[in-house]
Amino acid sequence: MSKVARIPGYQSKNPKQNRGIIGDREIRFKCSLQNVILDVLRGRPGWTEVPGDGDWDFYWCDREWLHQNYDTMFLHEHQKILHFRNHYELTRKNLMVKNLKRLRKQTEREQGKTEAQSFDFYPTTYELPSEYHIFVEEFKKNLGIIWIMKPAAKSQGKGIFLFRRLKDITDWKKGEYQPLSDQTRDVPETYVVQRYIENPLLIGGRKFDVRVYVLVCSYNPLKVWLYRGGFARFSNTRFSLDSIEDTYVHLTNVAVQKNAPDYDPEKGCKWSTQQLRKYLAAKHGVDKVQKMFKAIDNIIIKSLQSVQKIIINDKHCFEMYGYDVLLDSELKPWLIEINASPSLTASGKEDYDLKFGLLSDLLNVLDLENRLTGKEKRIGGWDLLWDDGPIVADDNMDCTPANGSAVSTPNSYLGCFNDRKKQLREIYLTAQSVKKS
Repeated sequence: MSKVARIPGYQSKNPKQNRGIIGDREIRFKCSLQNVILDVLRGRPGWTEVPGDGDWDFYWCDREWLHQNYDTMFLHEHQKILHFRNHYELTRKNLMVKNLKRLRKQTEREQGKTEAQSFDFYPTTYELPSEYHIFVEEFKKNLGIIWIMKPAAKSQGKGIFLFRRLKDITDWKKGEYQPLSDQTRDVPETYVVQRYIENPLLIGGRKFDVRVYVLVCSYNPLKVWLYRGGFARFSNTRFSLDSIEDTYVHLTNVAVQKNAPDYDPEKGCKWSTQQLRKYLAAKHGVDKVQKMFKAIDNIIIKSLQSVQKIIINDKHCFEMYGYDVLLDSELKPWLIEINASPSLTASGKEDYDLKFGLLSDLLNVLDLENRLTGKEKRIGGWDLLWDDGPIVADDNMDCTPANGSAVSTPNSYLGCFNDRKKQLREIYLTAQSVKKS
């Protein structure tokens, strides 16, 4: 008789020792990745790495492992694991748009066209090949504009190209763009085709997008945290619509840009979100920039609400998304895509420090040590944006951009000053005194 494979966290020689709250013992973790998150976990006081198939309390797993094992796992009360079961409903490009379109239609039906306009933050999009004929009709109405093709389930700029003519995608329609691993398929892999944003906001003549980190601890009720830090990713080459085949002009992915002939690995192509906010406030005024950041909040909440009833909610699961947002020349933010596994490999010291703080504070929010009260609105660099409804900011949490003006009432501070270590000391002292009393 073959031996049944033992799934970590599922079975134990002594089940009693794994039940209930962790208490004072060491927290046992597993990690599928070999980058910044592993450094954070190994360096965290009171946490110890579990070898092999040992029992764990916290698992930063990859998506493939979750898909293979989730349905056969039993998780104890205290265990936490990265990714919800069907996270791809938000992170596959075609499903993201499908869910947004559905919620927009529902909103228009129930609340009217004006409210439905709050969903006007993603470009005109079609899924190919299933919506090819609908796309062709739209294409013929807008001859001469640029479209962009993207594989629905790939990342890092793989398989993306721009085109102006229908015949430019004839090869795709014939199946040239099928995955190399599956040449027997009769139809191409799923792509999305989107209207290309031809008027991106430029800084120094270069296109950029903004990476925003969002933590979801629950979908029912919806509980969302927004990280203050992030970065703008710049293309290495000055923007022009004359060379739509040049990926170094049009794609800002680091995986693409690092292969540019004149790429400088020391300099990189990044600004911190704090730098970006200060620059934009100085150039365009604080009011316009605040309106822009408020629109990014709207993108985050509306996109999560679009899958709130679809995602399989599990109190053991959490998700850290990487939102990619493009700003146009009118400072209007556009949702480009949402990543379920944003890169945690550092491209330099500043990037390492950002990601180390981001992940350390994420563990503080999850609070496996049970040190907090559960009523905090800010933990390190994470601000509670939504908890079954919008969160209002405290008076002592103002964000002051270049001219010293404070933001409006939502508890949102993307790109604001982040003295995370001082703030952590304060909340732990407060939580300690509350628990004693």
